Amino acid sequence: MLYSFTKLLARLALPLFCRKLVIDDPEKLKEKGPLLLAANHPNSFLDSIIINTIFQEPVWSLARGDVFKKPFYIKLLKAFKMLPVYRTREGVENLSENYKTFESCLEIFKKNGIITIYSEGQCINEWHLRPLKKGTARLALKAWEEGIPLRVIPVSINYSSFTRFGKNLFIYFGEPIDHDQIDASASEGIKHAQFNQLLEAQLRKTVYEIPLNDKKAQQEKLELPPSSMKKVLLALPALLGFILHAPIYFWLKAFTIKKTAINTDHHDSVLVSLLLFVYPLFLVTITTISFLLLHNYYAFSLLLILPFCAWCAVQLKPQLDK
Repeated sequence: MLYSFTKLLARLALPLFCRKLVIDDPEKLKEKGPLLLAANHPNSFLDSIIINTIFQEPVWSLARGDVFKKPFYIKLLKAFKMLPVYRTREGVENLSENYKTFESCLEIFKKNGIITIYSEGQCINEWHLRPLKKGTARLALKAWEEGIPLRVIPVSINYSSFTRFGKNLFIYFGEPIDHDQIDASASEGIKHAQFNQLLEAQLRKTVYEIPLNDKKAQQEKLELPPSSMKKVLLALPALLGFILHAPIYFWLKAFTIKKTAINTDHHDSVLVSLLLFVYPLFLVTITTISFLLLHNYYAFSLLLILPFCAWCAVQLKPQLDK
């Protein structure tokens, strides 16, 4: 229930927090399981929000184990279809918990489910594919050993910005990896290496490689300028959108900057998550106050006018990091 409601909310908000969404093969979004989405990981849990939102079927995600500390958080995260993966830095004593997660993943696959795994094992805000960990290979090989007809689809996620709200997002799908591409007679280590070579070859084709200080390359690959006609038509509502939304946006942005001062890679994810739940309350509050003051049912048109003005502002705002 909570997952379905949040997914619906995110789909409604998608045009606001994604200025432009480019997907090379939209048919992949209709895929059914058993399916493992092996993705790069440039933008914390915003990556999972995006993938969960655009896929038609429910998608489970593997997340950092250190957030699964208290019973309430465990229950909440599992309601959002998230399972923990522990790394050495989160305590060697927790590594055995990964076996339980893998068993849960296999059960999901047996029920034709979909899971996203971030094959780099770590989130860093950059346009760069980092070395792949062994977790994706281990999970895929284990599923194949148990006779599960799992397909692995490489997914590349590229953002135009890691600090600006309303960004261009480029999602590319690689060729599926199947069990018959791995030498079944090879040792476990060699099979892991073979799998990672196949996965890396696919991801390298579409994960953008852009130095953080190369503004020219960022502009060429990431910027999608609006047409002159669009600038003219949207100028006034965009200005209204900026003025009307500035108080709530800059208040939440300041709060996010404070909360993510230590780990800035979480900035985007925290800000989008806050807006996802706070913005509907903002809309209802403004509309209700307007109705009580004006005593006119036209006040309810604000439920459409305000998001439209916000969308216009997102369409014309700067797209790249400073």
